[in-house]
Amino acid sequence: MKTDSRRKLAIVALAFTLAFSTPALANDGSGKDNPNSEFKFIGNVKDQPVFELNFGSEEDEYTVIFRDEVGNILYIDNFKGAILSQKFLFSEDLGDTSLNVSVKSKKTNTTAVYSINRSHSYVEDTVINKIK
Repeated sequence: MKTDSRRKLAIVALAFTLAFSTPALANDGSGKDNPNSEFKFIGNVKDQPVFELNFGSEEDEYTVIFRDEVGNILYIDNFKGAILSQKFLFSEDLGDTSLNVSVKSKKTNTTAVYSINRSHSYVEDTVINKIK
């Protein structure tokens, strides 16, 4: 039970998202629809992963839901208006736990689901060279 509350607390800290919004054009003028959303890993801050979610249109409203591997909702929020990019910082190490991120567009009624799978591996190489 303590692990679940720690996970929920970590994701609640996710609500403390970095308050950076990046202005971008919603349409490049090509006449093609922009993708609904793009979710990517952008790096680490103090050994904690930072993710960026780019939305497809500023005229749309998006619901973002983070779920753990069991399906529990850890974070939910709505984004609309001029916010076209949002960064999320995990404040606590979740280990090798997988998370699903759902991004639902209200205007197009489509949902994109992303999976975050973290794994750690340590490799130690020992090389012996003959000098003479």
